[in-house]
Amino acid sequence: MVSARRTSVWLEGKSPRPRKAEQPSGLDREKITEAAVRLLDTEGLARFSMRKLAAGLNVTAMSVYWYVDTKDDLLELALDRVVGELPIPDPASGADWRDRLRELAASYRALFVTHPWASSLVGHFLNIGPRSMEFGRTAQQVIADTGLPLHLQSAALSSVFQFVYGFGTVEGQFRQRCEEAGMSQDEYFRLAMGAFRDQPAYGEDYERAERIMAARGGDTVEEMRDRDFRFALEVQIAGIEAMVARGA
Repeated sequence: MVSARRTSVWLEGKSPRPRKAEQPSGLDREKITEAAVRLLDTEGLARFSMRKLAAGLNVTAMSVYWYVDTKDDLLELALDRVVGELPIPDPASGADWRDRLRELAASYRALFVTHPWASSLVGHFLNIGPRSMEFGRTAQQVIADTGLPLHLQSAALSSVFQFVYGFGTVEGQFRQRCEEAGMSQDEYFRLAMGAFRDQPAYGEDYERAERIMAARGGDTVEEMRDRDFRFALEVQIAGIEAMVARGA
C-alpha cells in the first residue's frame, strides 16, 4: 500500500543524494530503473523485491535506497520508463486522427502485453512522469482533432483507452499464465477448450463458442486476438464519428 503521506516520486521534489566514496561507481537512478524493469519483466510484480534488485546489480539494498527513497518510488519510475518505449505519432505529420488513434491504441495495448505488471501500476500511481505526460498530451490532441466538443473529449479518451487497457491487461495476463505453465498460448487454449468440450453440461456452450471462433477466423490465439482488437477499436472510432456527425 502507498503511504498516506506519499504523493508521487514526481512531486516530492527530491533528487538522488550525492554519491559517497563508498557507493558503487557506475550506479545511478537510470541504471537502477532499467534493472527494475528487467526484474519486473522476469519475476512479475508479486515477486519483485529491492533485495533481488540489489543482488542483480551486485550491490547492497542500501546502495539502491541511496537513489530512491521507497520501493513505490522505483515502481513509479519503472512504469514511466516503459511508457517511454511507446512510439508516439508525430502531430505534425498531417496523418488523419483515426490513423493516429489506431497507432496510439496499438502501442498502449502492447505495453500491457509486453509488461503485464504495468497494468496494476497504472491505476495505482498518478502517472505524471515525463513520458506518461507526453503520451497523455498526444492522446488528448488526437481526440481534440476528432471534432468532438470539448466537454465530450475526456469521456471519449476514457472510452478508447480504458477499453485498450482492459483488452491489453487480459491478453498480457493470459500470455504470462501460459509462460508460467510452460505452454504456448495455442497449447494452453486447446487444453482449456478440450476440458470445456468434455463437460456434458457445457456441450451447447462449447458448440456456440466453436461457431463463433470459426466465423471470427484466425488460426492462432494471437490472430484471433488481433482480429477482435481491430474490430473493437473500429467500433470505438465509428462511435466517435457518429457523435461528431450528430453534433453531440
